[in-house]
Amino acid sequence: MKISRHKKVHRFLSFFCNNYGFRQPYQVLIDGTFCYAALKNKFNIREQMPKYLDGNVKLLTTQCVIQETVDLGHHVHGVLVIVKQFATHSCGHEQPVPGSTCIESMLGASNASRYIVATQDRELQAVARRIPGTPLLYLHQKAPTLENPSAASTRMARIHSHEKFGVNKFEEDTLTDLKKRKFGVAETVEEKKKKKKKGPNPLSCKKKSKVAANKEKVEEKHSKVKKRKRVKVAKHVKEHWVALAREQLSSS
Repeated sequence: MKISRHKKVHRFLSFFCNNYGFRQPYQVLIDGTFCYAALKNKFNIREQMPKYLDGNVKLLTTQCVIQETVDLGHHVHGVLVIVKQFATHSCGHEQPVPGSTCIESMLGASNASRYIVATQDRELQAVARRIPGTPLLYLHQKAPTLENPSAASTRMARIHSHEKFGVNKFEEDTLTDLKKRKFGVAETVEEKKKKKKKGPNPLSCKKKSKVAANKEKVEEKHSKVKKRKRVKVAKHVKEHWVALAREQLSSS
């Protein structure tokens, strides 16, 4: 068995032990469909079931399940041999009823006897899921599979946990009164209002007029034209150039 499967089974059994009082030896209530699947897949229930659940197991069936298997005839003789190996639990039916009906009546409304139901019957599986605190076991080919707790089991466990550990209205009022006497009335802290994100300025979203657009174009055009740089000449240089010009004129 893989370690992950072993951890999963241990977690599911711990849930039923902590919330619904399941204890070893675990009572596994088996019907004919589970025995048929075990025979077909060569799964030894007596050897493999204690290993899978990692604990002491008490394998049970009912007289109605045995009688149902007998009525099916010699085609399921191997199944009948397997069913008769288990302890027969008294179901209280004077006249035999179908195996699924018998097991459903034994579960009742709350599975007070804490049975683990081992079946391949889809209708019986659906019934077991609706009853709080009913573990469901079936074969997936050769591998036994303990189904995770149903919604009904989880919901009822949450209710029981709240009743056991939760604080009722009277206790809550008493605690509030004691706090007031000890620490006084607590000041109410006003919650800071969250700043809402402001939208864009409507003026910035306004379309530009044609005049403003043309003005921007002209300014952009002028900014692109390079301005001519004026070079400043020193006064003595100018005087020297003037003197040279006069000499050239006089010599000519």
